[in-house]
Amino acid sequence: MQYDVFLSFRGTDIRSGVLSHLIAALSNAGVNTFEDEKFERGERIMPSLLRAIAGSKIHIILFSNNYASSKWCLDELVKIMECHRTYGNEVLPVFYNVDPSDVRNQRGDFGQGLEALAQRYLLQGENDVLKSWKSALNEAANLAGWVSRNYRTDADLVEDIVEDIIEKLDMHLLPITDFPVGLESRVPKLIKFVDDQSGRGCVIGIWGMGGLGKTTIAKSIYNEFRRQRFRRSFIETNNKGHTDLQEKLLSDVLKTKVKIHSVAMGISMIEKKLFAERALIILDDVTEFEQLKALCGNCKWIDRESVLIITTRDLRLLEELKDHHAVHIWKIMEMDENESLELFSKHAFREASPTENWNKLSIDVVAYCAGLPLALEILGSYLRWRTKEEWESVLSKLKKIPNYKVQEKLRISFDGLRDPMEKDIFLDVCCFFIGKDRTYVTEILDGCGLHASIGIKVLIEHSLIKVEKNKLGMHPLLRDMGREIVCESSKNEPGKRNRLWFQKDVLDVLTNNTGTETIQGLAVKLHFTSRDSFEAYSFEKMKGLRLLQLDHVQLSGNYGYLSKQLKWICWRGFPLKYIPNNFHLEGVIAIDFKYSKLRLLWKTPQVLPWLKFLNLSHSKNLTETPDFSKLTSLEKLILKNCPSLCKVHQSIGDLHNLILINLKGCTSLRNLPREVYKLKSVKILILSGCSKIDKLEEDIVQMESLTTLIADNTAVKQVPFSIVSSKSIGYISLCGFEGLSRNVFPSIIWSWMSPTMNPLSYIGHFYGTSSSLVSMDIHNNNFGDLAPTFRSLSNLRSVLVQCDTEIELSKLCRTILDDINGSDFTELRMTPYISQFSKHSLRSYSYLIGIGTGTGTYQEVFTTLNNSISKELATNVACDVSLPADNYPFWLAHTSEGHSVYFTVPEDCRLKGMILCVVYLSTPEIMASECLISVLIVNYTKCTIQIHKRDTVISFNDEDWQGIISHLGPGDEVEIFVTFGHRLVVKKTAVYLTYGESIDMEIEPSPEQKENALIRFIKKIVTCDFW
Repeated sequence: MQYDVFLSFRGTDIRSGVLSHLIAALSNAGVNTFEDEKFERGERIMPSLLRAIAGSKIHIILFSNNYASSKWCLDELVKIMECHRTYGNEVLPVFYNVDPSDVRNQRGDFGQGLEALAQRYLLQGENDVLKSWKSALNEAANLAGWVSRNYRTDADLVEDIVEDIIEKLDMHLLPITDFPVGLESRVPKLIKFVDDQSGRGCVIGIWGMGGLGKTTIAKSIYNEFRRQRFRRSFIETNNKGHTDLQEKLLSDVLKTKVKIHSVAMGISMIEKKLFAERALIILDDVTEFEQLKALCGNCKWIDRESVLIITTRDLRLLEELKDHHAVHIWKIMEMDENESLELFSKHAFREASPTENWNKLSIDVVAYCAGLPLALEILGSYLRWRTKEEWESVLSKLKKIPNYKVQEKLRISFDGLRDPMEKDIFLDVCCFFIGKDRTYVTEILDGCGLHASIGIKVLIEHSLIKVEKNKLGMHPLLRDMGREIVCESSKNEPGKRNRLWFQKDVLDVLTNNTGTETIQGLAVKLHFTSRDSFEAYSFEKMKGLRLLQLDHVQLSGNYGYLSKQLKWICWRGFPLKYIPNNFHLEGVIAIDFKYSKLRLLWKTPQVLPWLKFLNLSHSKNLTETPDFSKLTSLEKLILKNCPSLCKVHQSIGDLHNLILINLKGCTSLRNLPREVYKLKSVKILILSGCSKIDKLEEDIVQMESLTTLIADNTAVKQVPFSIVSSKSIGYISLCGFEGLSRNVFPSIIWSWMSPTMNPLSYIGHFYGTSSSLVSMDIHNNNFGDLAPTFRSLSNLRSVLVQCDTEIELSKLCRTILDDINGSDFTELRMTPYISQFSKHSLRSYSYLIGIGTGTGTYQEVFTTLNNSISKELATNVACDVSLPADNYPFWLAHTSEGHSVYFTVPEDCRLKGMILCVVYLSTPEIMASECLISVLIVNYTKCTIQIHKRDTVISFNDEDWQGIISHLGPGDEVEIFVTFGHRLVVKKTAVYLTYGESIDMEIEPSPEQKENALIRFIKKIVTCDFW
């Protein structure tokens, strides 16, 4: 049998003291220890003891005063040192109440014991034995160990010994994974965060769906901190009682066995004992808040330089913990394509990448796994050594039946949902609503009695679904898991399942009339060319059907067979000219009949008191809207691209809950009923492409909730003057408007600078109006007739102007710039304001404007630039500010003297952000952010000008950024102008373009750039000869 540690000692000296403490501490730490007292002592060491010595990894020799008086101990020592020399076994001496030099030289009390023993062996003529003892003592005493006199108590000594033993045995290292792919891009960030706390305690929540590697990351962090002075504990919370968890935590931290009799007792001990310790506690896979309460108590102990890390699938637990302590939440994301392929290849081929012959199949498997490490590991191991035919068979099978090992792990989150309604919502989203608008789905499922508002929030917190741009989504393997749960209810009889979405199953049920009342949802999506036809009586038994999608399905017979419980009906390509009266829609929340054959929605008005969404877009034959008088709950009316629609029923004025009207592309529609303008609830009105609408009524001011008006490419000749006094409108788009003149457009810019100095009297009675228009797009326009409107919009943040020719672009750009500066924009001059100060008090400064997402490479470049420039400007000598090229590969730098900088967006790249740097001259107290007026971005290729006010530039949001970047494409020739007030002079302008992917083209660096990533900044004190 092998041992971790072999203890050699003289029991009469130390048995009741340090020895008993050491043996107990090693046992508590899980160290397999051999004590030689287990053997009866005699004149000779038995073979079994010799095997124990040889088979132990570490030997601890406890030298005490009487150690050398024992032949047994000395013979052990000789054998131990022999193994040390021969096999490299580690020997650790402990000098307990003896001096190491006394052991080395065999003198003092220690030497006297050896001398008495030596006399006996000298008489027997055994000189060689004595020499071997002395040699072993000398050799052992020269090794590094512990001296008891250096410790205040035996307990401190024992703690140090045990810590070192555990470290040497790597017992503190938790097993992680054979192939730690991706950890190097995640773990260091968390470790750096902890290090940056500068001794302050912190709580970190690692959150994400199952299978992403939260536990692996947590274990890696635990191992990385093994050499720091932390008392550490890693707690796996699953399937353990609260007191068991408390005992484990306290035993790990206090390094002694602790027995807890109640949760309250455990909380009290944790709060008291951990308050005096610097601890690293990791709670893995926490599923309920009660576990956190039992293991964290009042959390005050964390502030004593401790670190608490929690891994969980439930965001809500971390949010609740915020009531007790600040929590830094770190969301785990899926692996990218490169990491995924590497991890899969490691398991499938034991290589970092597949060979060329296996590359395509490997990429197919990786695509199926969608960045989930769990799936990549399981499938990679499963496919190892299999043939290509077997790989193809597995891939084909996975499309229908998910891998059971993957599903078993993922299902933990689903099974952890305690409310059946939450499970129903998850399954509904899995089968029918991925990619749908969150608000839309919430309203529908609320109508089903599922309380979806809170239910969807819970699913997000449990990492079961995600929301991006208000669209519901989930990981593909979670989707497959949910669908498999549905299938498990009836493997061989689809008609007995509660949800049907797989086309073969749906067609089988409809063809053979095998549906049952169990079915709650059914979706089939046929191609628009399909001629498949089914009988309506196939739905007769589906009494509980509430969700129905029948895209391009031909249904004949009595529509009365369809369920009266329907809440959602999506029937693209609805085949009839109108909806039959016996089609029971009384409880429907949403009707989606895009691409229908409808001429009228129905012949006689229908009472649909719950209907909130009506979408008849792309219904080419629809001639008029229905009577809305009985649709009192309607919130969204969408009639896009209905070219035959020529009438909107005046009863639309009865829709007091209506929020959105979308009539885009209704080319036959000539006017809107005046009742539309009396709708106080409408927020968005879209009329783009209604080419025959030539007028917007002055009554539009009554639409007091209207925030967005989009009327591009209409025949409107005049914009209502009253729109200026609207207190709600924030966005107007009038692209294609023909009745305006350009020559007054610059007054918009003038109004940004000083609205109170506007000399135009005909808008005087609008002065002080709280208009909230923030953005405007204008295309191919004359701006004269809109001048009164523009000048009153003091909150306008951004304008995009589209010109027809480069000549028009150039003229307009010059006019705008002259209007802002009051003179020739490009002429650098001494202003009266600056000339009144001593030239020796002037300084050059750099001002950074960041335009981008604020993450990744962009943020690193921006932060480094900002810090570097700030640091260098604190000195009085010329300096370079640069970044190493190999650290920031995805950038380009452009610089120019004066107020503007010209550049060409490179081909074959994805622009991620911009950093604009302005070197300017001013007195020290002047702030560039206060003097900035606007930034103009002129795209000579697309003939556009983007104009952004100061408030927009210094607080870019996502919409502002998207508006800028979306108008800059590969190859575009662009010039950026910065305009400041007269209190400073711009010396140099530079722009740094950052990219999310590499640039394929080679770029020749300028002489100034050389091998540095960024251009040179020159800074100096301005002296008299500067001018």
